[in-house]
Amino acid sequence: MTGIVSTPIAANESAQITGLSLTVEGVDLRFGGIHALRNVSFKAKAGEVTAVIGPNGAGKTSVFNTISGFYRPNAGTVHLGDEDITKVPVHARAKRGLARTFQNIALFHGLSVLENIKLGGHHTMHAGVFSALVYSKSMQEKELALREEVERRVIDFLELDHIRHQSVDVLPYGLQKRVELARALAMRPRVLMLDEPVAGMNREETEDMARFILDVQEEWGVTVLLVEHDMGMVMDISSHVVVLNFGQVIATGTPAEVRSHPQVIEAYLGAEEAH
Repeated sequence: MTGIVSTPIAANESAQITGLSLTVEGVDLRFGGIHALRNVSFKAKAGEVTAVIGPNGAGKTSVFNTISGFYRPNAGTVHLGDEDITKVPVHARAKRGLARTFQNIALFHGLSVLENIKLGGHHTMHAGVFSALVYSKSMQEKELALREEVERRVIDFLELDHIRHQSVDVLPYGLQKRVELARALAMRPRVLMLDEPVAGMNREETEDMARFILDVQEEWGVTVLLVEHDMGMVMDISSHVVVLNFGQVIATGTPAEVRSHPQVIEAYLGAEEAH
């Protein structure tokens, strides 16, 4: 896959959202006798696309789960901007602007596209227990404002208007992945983590998703960190690439630098990728 060009999809109303840097420093992660991550360090620069690649079992999912708070590292730190979030709970990281999608689609079945996407934005409503229970006028106003924002900024942006009221259960796989991206965007992220966003997609779906990711990064200013096996897409849209193998960082750099790195060729890309 080559030559992906970002094309504006909708008027940008999110200039006030600015991406934050994401810094992983000296992270070690152990599960009993298994040393999943060994002194892993890298930085995703604010407002850029950074990819984490490596063969199966290299530690990519462990890195993602550590950054998002599902795993607590045995050593090392994770910084969101200037803040150390290593011990911050998962939900609190979301409020700080960290959002993610999952390798396996995690939509709420039985709900519509719009309802699934709105769930991503509910953490921004800051409702008290009483107002939530009685569904006060202020809560109704916040709910309407959230729906308007989701429809105007997210659904239109990702070209989902024609399916907004359909159940996610009946959607083809590629559209379900796009709905999951939309739900993450409804969280108003400053760092967007994408776990294999094009896994299982055909070429057309992959190119569409790559275009949307670039638009999010360029028009919204969001920092994007992705794990992906599609090397064509990774090399096309990433500014920086981090390569893991056996839980360690073996190379970092631009796509061109990583593509020609001897250890990367041996461990992952294959000799043909060097040419």
